Amino acid sequence: MARWSKQKRKQAWVTTLFSGYYGLFLIFIYGPMIAMFILSFQGRRGGTSFPMRGASFYWWQKLIEPSTVGDMQGALLRSLILALIVMVITALFSTMLAMAFRKKFIGSNLLFYTVMAGLMVPGILLSLGLATLMRQIGIPAAWWSSALGVHVVWTLPFGFLVMMAVFNRFDVSLEEAARDMGANEWTVFKEVTLPLILPGIVAAGLFGFTLSYDEFARTTLLAGEFNTLPLDINASMTQRIRPTLFALGTASTIFSLLMIGLFLVVYSILYRRTH
Repeated sequence: MARWSKQKRKQAWVTTLFSGYYGLFLIFIYGPMIAMFILSFQGRRGGTSFPMRGASFYWWQKLIEPSTVGDMQGALLRSLILALIVMVITALFSTMLAMAFRKKFIGSNLLFYTVMAGLMVPGILLSLGLATLMRQIGIPAAWWSSALGVHVVWTLPFGFLVMMAVFNRFDVSLEEAARDMGANEWTVFKEVTLPLILPGIVAAGLFGFTLSYDEFARTTLLAGEFNTLPLDINASMTQRIRPTLFALGTASTIFSLLMIGLFLVVYSILYRRTH
């Protein structure tokens, strides 16, 4: 009995130790973000550190004044448009790639590792290499062309792996049954395959959106004349930092969480319909 009690106390200490470590880890990761949220509601005379000098929405109101935050509204819009385009391309191409890999073909291994190279090549080197190439051939960099291409190279492997996992557990007998009933390939895809893989397509698109929306390293040399939001925030950090920047970061974070929540709701609805 005493031995069992001693062992139980030891397990309790270990649990407490790991719980404390996990708590400190969460504080380390999310503490700065929570502090940013709180400081975005500083009073008019408040700064970028504690203690707070009152509480107000003054710095949030400054977000809609272009003279105080420069081109951040435009940068936010460009980042949103870019992320949406990357989302569509990632979902479409990752689905096409995964469907191609359902059967063995010549060069499949080479194509697989070529796609996966987007995960292994450091972002800043990819940005530098493409920027140098474009400068040599005389093509100007722009957020809607060169930055779009490098973002897709970064997001496509994630979407591809998601779709590969979806097709790995796909029941091909459902397609075979449809063909036996006289359906052509397009009808099989539209009526059988697509509804079953649609939740995976949504997940692949979510990867594309979230990874593109806050990408900095791969965009820094390829955005051209107009910055995306991460680049504009970085540029603002070299100047005088105001709570306006915290308000913008809070608003951007809330928007990202809302988009992720929307995607998860859509994913859940589609998953229930197909299972």
